[in-house]
Amino acid sequence: MNNVEMLTRLIPEHDYLIAIDSDGCVFDTMEIKHKECFIPNIIKSWDLQAISKYVRSAAEYVNLYSKWRGVNRFPALVKVFDLLKEWPEVQKRQVIIPRVSALRDWIKRETKLSNLTLKAEVDRTGDQELKTTLEWSVAVNDSVLEMVHGVPPFPNVRASLSKISDFADIIVCSATPGDALVREWKEHKIDRNVKVIAGQELGSKAEHIKLATAGKYNFQKILMIGDAPGDLIAARANKAKFYPINPGSEEESWREFLSTALERFINGEYNDDYEAQLINNFEQKLPETPPWLAKDST
Repeated sequence: MNNVEMLTRLIPEHDYLIAIDSDGCVFDTMEIKHKECFIPNIIKSWDLQAISKYVRSAAEYVNLYSKWRGVNRFPALVKVFDLLKEWPEVQKRQVIIPRVSALRDWIKRETKLSNLTLKAEVDRTGDQELKTTLEWSVAVNDSVLEMVHGVPPFPNVRASLSKISDFADIIVCSATPGDALVREWKEHKIDRNVKVIAGQELGSKAEHIKLATAGKYNFQKILMIGDAPGDLIAARANKAKFYPINPGSEEESWREFLSTALERFINGEYNDDYEAQLINNFEQKLPETPPWLAKDST
């Protein structure tokens, strides 16, 4: 049985389902993956050494410190290139920023944005920028495999998962490649109570939740836990509740979840006012305007 079938054939053991993101939510891996794996490979793969400090700033902003945090790597790469094109300091360097037109078109058509589907597109079109994108993405995965290990879950995650499993079914719902997810969850022995670990190969997070829950759970009894706006979007697409893990305050967020939010959810007290307050605090941490543009506008 493949993982899509594991989602669609998921048999509820509880009335509740909680979907949980992984990078930056359960594990403190966002910083090391992007700063040590993604960004150096962008600079190397696309010959952007002459503007490396701007690439680093743009990529860190997109993937860590903005409303685009947690987005799939391919749209994130396009956003980085767009920011670089618009950055006056970069324009002065007269460095050619990749247009990646074929990548943009592929992103619009494809719902499962992964190396597997990208390779099929490369084989079909022979497009050089798509080929470079695939080589970059493979290099990122190799760097993550080599670099990222021994990073434990945030404090209170283990206790939360243990408590959740008494009341709710659990799925991992992520834009990370599935093999990396399985490796990390197994490494730290927190996969035992998880029904399905779903990565980018199975579609978007919204699709993961839909496949796992359709016709099985009351939408009022579905909760998405995540650290990025895309997680909120996935929850809303399925009329589910959302609990944010605030970037920079992850430990406090998990402590609040364990002490208060989970009980409220299970007891039917996770009301709109409580959720709205949590989401408002979360959204304030992720700006829409890059700091170099915000500074220019002051």
